[in-house]
Amino acid sequence: MNELKQQWDRFTQWWIDLHFTTTQRRTLGAVAGVLIALSLFVVFSGKSEVVVAETIAPTKIVAPALVIDVTGEVVSPGVYELPAGSRVIDAIRAAGGAKAKAALSELNLARVIKDGEQIYVDPIHTAGSRARVGSKAAAPRGPININRASASDLDSLDGIGPVIAKRIIAYRTTNGPFIALEDLLKVSGIGDAKFAQFKEKIRV
Repeated sequence: MNELKQQWDRFTQWWIDLHFTTTQRRTLGAVAGVLIALSLFVVFSGKSEVVVAETIAPTKIVAPALVIDVTGEVVSPGVYELPAGSRVIDAIRAAGGAKAKAALSELNLARVIKDGEQIYVDPIHTAGSRARVGSKAAAPRGPININRASASDLDSLDGIGPVIAKRIIAYRTTNGPFIALEDLLKVSGIGDAKFAQFKEKIRV
């Protein structure tokens, strides 16, 4: 209280010491009063508003669907649309599943499939359908589709024996279907000379 009284006394003395006329003092007092009143009004009437940030919905990127041709030993062969990232087993299921005579062991069922791919499920070769030991399997009519051919079909080609036929099947199972005939050169044991022996008898 003493400090407040001292401040008031100083202000009063300062007011008395001003070399203003009475009119000037009244005017100065009125201006000061208005300013104080405006300051109090702004302080007590101000309202704070909470700014809410606009919610941004995340953008979902939808991967394009795959169109796959499933044929061979399946219940319902045909063209099917599958989600991206599908595997060979998913394509076979879309075609109604494999038949009892399907040679699923020759396929990599866990391989991720590509758009536009054809998945051919070979039939199981029975003992009666195999060639006799020491002889070549009967050659099928027309060029052999290297993406569909079984080991016995490949074994019927000139220069291809059972060992290389299994390597071709293994390479196809691991890396997917052959895109060009020359992709067979990537299989161990097949060189340019051997490839020339059967090139005219195969297709993709």
